[in-house]
Amino acid sequence: MAAARRPRSVLEDPASTSFIALLAAVAIVLPLLNLAVPASSPLHMSTYALTLVGKYLCYAMLAVAVDLVWGFCGILSLGHAAFFALGGYAMGMYLMRQIGTRGVYGNPVLPDFMVFLNWSQLPWFWLGFDRFWFALLMTALVPAALAFVFGWLTFRSRVTGVYLSIMTQALSYALMLAFFRNDMGFGGNNGFTDFKELLGFPLQADGTRAALVAVTAVALAATYIACRLIVGSRAGRVLRAIRDAESRTRFLGYPVESYKLWLFVFSAIIAGVAGALYVPQVGIINPSEFAPINSIEIVIWVAVGGRGTLYGAAAGAVLVNYAKTFLTGAMPDAWLYALGSLFVLVTLFLPRGLVGLTPAAIRAR
Repeated sequence: MAAARRPRSVLEDPASTSFIALLAAVAIVLPLLNLAVPASSPLHMSTYALTLVGKYLCYAMLAVAVDLVWGFCGILSLGHAAFFALGGYAMGMYLMRQIGTRGVYGNPVLPDFMVFLNWSQLPWFWLGFDRFWFALLMTALVPAALAFVFGWLTFRSRVTGVYLSIMTQALSYALMLAFFRNDMGFGGNNGFTDFKELLGFPLQADGTRAALVAVTAVALAATYIACRLIVGSRAGRVLRAIRDAESRTRFLGYPVESYKLWLFVFSAIIAGVAGALYVPQVGIINPSEFAPINSIEIVIWVAVGGRGTLYGAAAGAVLVNYAKTFLTGAMPDAWLYALGSLFVLVTLFLPRGLVGLTPAAIRAR
């Protein structure tokens, strides 16, 4: 009987090494083109374009998070936008606390929207967000806590398939409705904006923007490596077994619910960190980030790029959002039709996504 083939490590996989090398180039070259190359040069990258790249990288992290649970464990989550938004709100709370007396109303403690709503003191859940380390911790812990509670209840009840997808979508929609309320203490419909600085550095400065893009590229590379280590391990083989034959895997004695739970929580943490990196780059966070349509779009990114490949999901997020940026400017009324058509065509003719067009020798194993 032939011995089982040892899974490739990250460095042994040509696709993975190419992906990480590309991210390294993005982290180094693009900031240099923005900061060191004169604006008159054709090689200069504008701050606007650099910010778009940073936003796309955050979306790529989010796509990798969804691909981890959907592509390798069969959990089709239509609520990951909720974890992304919660991480963004945690970072937004820190950025709002840094405004201080520079706000419209000049209150050193209360954000402008609280002064406008005649709040007299800072809510208890805002305490500690004047410290960066605390906010950074919350960007991971809050999505993780929600994912743990939700996952424990659903996986222990053995909710799977379309029912699980609907429940994740309902979770995201419920949070959106809650965050729209002014009395929640999160800015209501307007959310958070008008940020001034991060760690003492002005957010509008070119150097800060370039640094954020570099940090996001590094975070995406670290996320990819961590996910590849998981799916390439023994636990990763169990996860694929759960995806392909959950009942048989449970019959063999594996704690299926525990595997699904910790993977779901880890994926939520990745989404939360992506949201935290997203907010200072786009300059706003509001309840629309919880919208169920956002979670559906994430699934489309993964399907277009290539489900179950990780790097394909990241590529799909970048390509689809670049197309969205272009088409919403050139043909704003046709964008949704183009997105729907793309998803249908890929599903019918490219079941492996765009990654399926690459030679089999360089596909992720």
